[in-house]
Amino acid sequence: MPGGHRLIQRSPYEWELPQSGSMRVPVALFADQDLLHSMDPAALQQIVNVACLPGIVGKAVCMPDAHSGYGFPIGGIAAFDARQGGVVSAGGVGFDIACGVRSLTTGLTRDDVLAMQTELAEVLFKAVPAGAGRGGNYLLAGEELDEMLLGGADWAVRKGLGHVADLDRCEDHGLARGAIPASVSDTAKQRFHDQLGSLGSGNHYLEIQWVEHVYDPATALAFGIREGDAVISIHCGSRGLGHQIGKDYLPRMAEQAPRHGITLPDRELACVPINSDLGQEYLGAMLCGVNCALANRQAITHLVRQCLAEITPRARLELLYDVSHNTCKAEKHLVNGKQRILHVHRKGATRALGPGHPALPLELAETGQPVLVGGSMGTPSYILAGTSDAMKKSFGSACHGSGRSLSRTAARKAYKGRDVAEKLLRQGVYIRSFSVQGIAEEAPGAYKDSNSVTAAAEGAGLVRRVARLMPLVCVKG
Repeated sequence: MPGGHRLIQRSPYEWELPQSGSMRVPVALFADQDLLHSMDPAALQQIVNVACLPGIVGKAVCMPDAHSGYGFPIGGIAAFDARQGGVVSAGGVGFDIACGVRSLTTGLTRDDVLAMQTELAEVLFKAVPAGAGRGGNYLLAGEELDEMLLGGADWAVRKGLGHVADLDRCEDHGLARGAIPASVSDTAKQRFHDQLGSLGSGNHYLEIQWVEHVYDPATALAFGIREGDAVISIHCGSRGLGHQIGKDYLPRMAEQAPRHGITLPDRELACVPINSDLGQEYLGAMLCGVNCALANRQAITHLVRQCLAEITPRARLELLYDVSHNTCKAEKHLVNGKQRILHVHRKGATRALGPGHPALPLELAETGQPVLVGGSMGTPSYILAGTSDAMKKSFGSACHGSGRSLSRTAARKAYKGRDVAEKLLRQGVYIRSFSVQGIAEEAPGAYKDSNSVTAAAEGAGLVRRVARLMPLVCVKG
């Protein structure tokens, strides 16, 4: 273990690195034996470094899909108390601010999709721009762009890009309050001015999936899904705007950290006190990135609805849920029996609120929050439900995907994109992408087993598995 730390097993799916050295809190790891042993040692060192940051509360947390990232591990969670000198770290949010997943029920079945699989793939591929640098279907500038950064999915719906009912099934009702467009650089705004309604590249996708297995029939019914149903999932974020926000603020945080008496265990963990001028400026910009991602997924939803209305008018696309990864949010949490406002960093992790949480809409009060876990082209995705235990163990957080087992460079060496696409087609998955290299980078074999990841999260009590989804059509950058 990093630095000679001794790992203590608390349960079959829970492990702890006790506080030692410069650590201010212990580390909690959620994984089974196999996932733990295959975990990137660099990711473990990164979560130990996170545990050394000022004002951290409870434990630094590592999810079963964790792998090394910039500063924080992807799959890392940490909460900070501003009143105790707690910090905000741009590396603890990441460059792809509010990357997330939105899933929609369709009123269609797997057989319906298979009857028009090629047509659906081609129409969606043409309608929803995907790929590095590719612009979207809408142009924004000046006041209108700032209005989008303030309004998120709520702004998009008011612009006619969706239904008011969509907002009830979005995290925070589709609007991150506290956004400050003036804190976002002109360069960041310029990078997004033509990107609304586009997927981007990397692991982002637009997928038609089918419900291959239901684990929890009652919760599945409440979510509006059953075995054999077709579901559409959208995985994307804030594109160039979010990346530029990270690029703008990370060096400024690294420069200012020593002025606040902060010794960084890793320069990539650049941070400043939450209550500092720069901390507040970054949070205002980061929340703009959240709204940007919410508006982007809402715009893509509108495009998808238009496509399906043309091909199969009987389709009814209703939002199951939209949840973001890569955020820092001010939330109320119980710590040692007292309620405190904490800034929870979720880097490659999703919020997972339990039943009865006041932030959930009434129709989800008994089930807990839908937690959407994405796969990679040929691998399963999952619909989970948050639990009350997650509120105690992980600040209401869970895994967000299966997690990389190979870097993109290693994946390109191991796989050929055309071979991957042809193999998936033989398995019944139709892939459309502008980049053969991108297909190789996102090959199913480049990721951990999503079955093991979600089983570990469930075994640790963070979620309940509701349904397993398999892909039929995948549009990628």
